[in-house]
Amino acid sequence: MAYNIVVVVLTLIFLALLDLSKNTLAGWIIAVILAGAMIFGKYRLSGVYHSKRYLLIMWVLFIAVLAIDYKMTAPKEQLVPAVDVRNPEKTAVVSISQGDLTGVYNKDKTVKVYAGIPYAKAPVGDLRFKEPQAPDAWSGVRSCDHFGPMAMQARGSVLYDSLSHILGWHDYRVKFGDEYIEKMSEDCLYLNVFAPENTENEELLPVIFYVHGGSLSTGQSSYSEYRGEDLAKKGVVFVNFAYRLNVFGYYAADDLAKESPSGTTGNYGLLDQIAALKWVRENIKAFGGDPERITIAGESAGSSSVNALCVSPLTEGDFNYAIAESSGILVKKPFHTFRSYEKAIAEGDKVRAEFNVSSSAELRDIPAEKLLSTQTQHSSMTVDGYAIKEMPYLTYEKGENHEKALLNGFNAKEADPFMMGYKATSENYEQLIANAVGEKYAKEIAAIVPADSPERDQHFIVDQMGSAKGALNTVYSALWFSYSHYVWSKTIANQGKPVYEYYFTKTNNSLSNYHAGELPYAYGNLWRHPGLYDDEDYALSEIMQNYYVNFAKTGNPNGSGLPAWDPVTAAENKVLQLDTKIEMTDDPNMEIYKIIDKYQEE
Repeated sequence: MAYNIVVVVLTLIFLALLDLSKNTLAGWIIAVILAGAMIFGKYRLSGVYHSKRYLLIMWVLFIAVLAIDYKMTAPKEQLVPAVDVRNPEKTAVVSISQGDLTGVYNKDKTVKVYAGIPYAKAPVGDLRFKEPQAPDAWSGVRSCDHFGPMAMQARGSVLYDSLSHILGWHDYRVKFGDEYIEKMSEDCLYLNVFAPENTENEELLPVIFYVHGGSLSTGQSSYSEYRGEDLAKKGVVFVNFAYRLNVFGYYAADDLAKESPSGTTGNYGLLDQIAALKWVRENIKAFGGDPERITIAGESAGSSSVNALCVSPLTEGDFNYAIAESSGILVKKPFHTFRSYEKAIAEGDKVRAEFNVSSSAELRDIPAEKLLSTQTQHSSMTVDGYAIKEMPYLTYEKGENHEKALLNGFNAKEADPFMMGYKATSENYEQLIANAVGEKYAKEIAAIVPADSPERDQHFIVDQMGSAKGALNTVYSALWFSYSHYVWSKTIANQGKPVYEYYFTKTNNSLSNYHAGELPYAYGNLWRHPGLYDDEDYALSEIMQNYYVNFAKTGNPNGSGLPAWDPVTAAENKVLQLDTKIEMTDDPNMEIYKIIDKYQEE
């Protein structure tokens, strides 16, 4: 009896491992058959079986076959379906400049999704490290029912990813049909269009053009938190897309600048974003979108990219408004996502040395998977003289930025996930701050947020993991994230343009109010995580979606039945707190900003 229990328990553990690793169903079947054979064999072999020798052989074979089963049934790469519907209905044929295509309907047929539309040629071979090229045309009708491949990026094991969703997002579910990993390829320049069903013969709708985040190093357009089905239901056409990342998107070299007809290098991912925006301008009318009413949006590195799109001379006249969440590059000394051209070139030199080549042309011969293993850092844009002409703040000082209105903001605990490896104590607290702003300003910030700060309320949160660590999280949330929005908002307000800033503090059973926690609220994807959000969350999400849609339509988020959202002015810097209660409040980090201002000006 004990023997049978051990076999069953080990098999159940193995089945759980298979599910966490997204192994194919064949793995489950083999494991169950093997367990049955182990139990059945006990009775068939009778007395022979009970010798220690044969017992050991049986267990060794059992473990060995399970290991082989695990390896042989590992998940394969495949494209992610555009909708969560088995055998979805196809849309009518849409004609664009490249050819004819069809999309698919969502479950209730209220939204049409056209996924995996190429907006540029595959940046492979000789096109690696070059500006994106115009996409090829096709003959026949292209079926756009799966998202394109994710851009080349480092990714951990499937098992680790599943565990992170259990321990971090708390949204892991056992289900059939997800036994694969998303396809990854250097051929990644595809976009997706989400349009409401009833767009034929009606007024063209405003467009939200979304740039995903991920430190310019990771991310994919298929990610559930910024799919556009729900916003489309509210009367906009939503577009998101993939772009080149890390070394493929932001490697810089002098020889590349010389070979480029534009003299550019180091901003290939940004140029992909611009190419996607140009594509939308030229083609979105076929999907019911208005090319003259485009709002660009993004979160984290996507928000920094939005900031870059606002200053790029290549995008003038291509959009009206901007939505920016949790990052920016407007400050004089950006803390992340931006570097000087000299630093970009120096890091590019390291890449060639690392792979023992003398030119960028030789790097084009290295397989993408191998090049991805580089130990150098390529998570920043740069001033290339083409996509970005000068430090962004200078463009804003001249009033040559493009956004006609801005909606932007930050979350309560932005930096906390990025600070997990920091061991903060009262002894090293100031030095950890000094690493970002120098000793003088670290001392002044520590006087405002001391290491022994007591736990504070939601208007100035200090984490409970320990006061020094919590205080450090608060400081870095201001440094890395919210300060950029303070500067951006004040700059736009001083230009006399409408600007609205939020402060997201809503707690929940998933990402709460940490970095990216607002995404499923703003883009209407709470329903993808059953059990993690309650009625208050859905009510807040409905309001946030309406704010975003109203902003995309008019440049003003306010509307009938919504809590009033006052704009930031040159004299008033109130932010809208997004929580169970929605109200205008003071930015909780204003005193820290005063010190950062001095650091930025020195």
